[in-house]
Amino acid sequence: MVTHQYSGTALLGPELEPTKATIYCADGIITAIEEEKNSSPYWICPGFCNAHTHLADTLAMDVPRTGSLESLVTPPNGLKHRILNTSSESALINGMLFSLQTLSAAGTSSCIDFREGGAKGALHLIQAAELHKKYHPHSCTPIILGRNGGEQLKKTHGAGISSTRDEPNYQEIAAEMRKQGKIIAFHAGERDSHDIDPAISCDPDLIVHATHATQKQIQTLSDQQIPVCVCPRSNFILGVTNSAQHPPIQHMLDADIPLSLGTDNVMFVQPDLLLELKLLDTIYHIDPKDALIMAISGSSIHRRSPYINIGNPANLFLIDPTRSNLQFSRDPLATIVRRVTAFDIIDTYFPYD
Repeated sequence: MVTHQYSGTALLGPELEPTKATIYCADGIITAIEEEKNSSPYWICPGFCNAHTHLADTLAMDVPRTGSLESLVTPPNGLKHRILNTSSESALINGMLFSLQTLSAAGTSSCIDFREGGAKGALHLIQAAELHKKYHPHSCTPIILGRNGGEQLKKTHGAGISSTRDEPNYQEIAAEMRKQGKIIAFHAGERDSHDIDPAISCDPDLIVHATHATQKQIQTLSDQQIPVCVCPRSNFILGVTNSAQHPPIQHMLDADIPLSLGTDNVMFVQPDLLLELKLLDTIYHIDPKDALIMAISGSSIHRRSPYINIGNPANLFLIDPTRSNLQFSRDPLATIVRRVTAFDIIDTYFPYD
């Protein structure tokens, strides 16, 4: 039995209640939590889940952002697809490996990746993840959602379907994934609302973007409790929004839609949810606890609780506020959202796939 213990101010349970405590872990499970009057100065936070990434796009990092959304990222002839199709296997694997390192360093224990390139593309990400685990046991684990055959592999977790307007066989793909007990996820509502209803009709496990969801669609998402991942920085960078009205994050929170947070294409956005949290605070004025829950809750797609409770998987990271002016914080939860960077993270414990 491999045991670990972590002491500090821990954000406990789904309410993220700051509590001075020591957390005991054995074989990747939280076995005990003991409250203490005196503990270390560290802060202990549940590991994040980046609920939408395209890690292979690392090789297209910071290409000029000119042209329409379709010309940049829409399959099969978008700029990113042309770059990926002409890249070597070793370059693709290496790019994804280093982006997994970036995710891990910023407190992200898992990510949900829409992986293009068919079965071969999915295998590249599987190889990158295995390499990362080999050298960094407590590292970010990708949930791999393939397409064009990648979703059928034993080691992939489901289908990451592009907009229903781009995939004519989306209903058949979704039905097959449901039959296999795998995850069904859609891009929908990024540039308009027209592809959201067809995606909802497939009873998906996740809808990514919903940037232009209508009031009626928000109500349907709420009634059916369909999880939604929003990607605010990507929305602004790609020009599909110019205000905090799109996506209507606060409205979706008020409607009790299960919301998570993603960074989308590495070609435009660094896969760092700590940066995404700062945009939620600055532009959308989301309450810090709600914002932090969004960064954590995507892990529920694993069908395991992501929170620090006895019996839960022990995915957590440690922040050392004494390394900077963070030591003067009067609200660790708000400070994590507004100020913490990867520099402040001193340890991660991400033991489980």
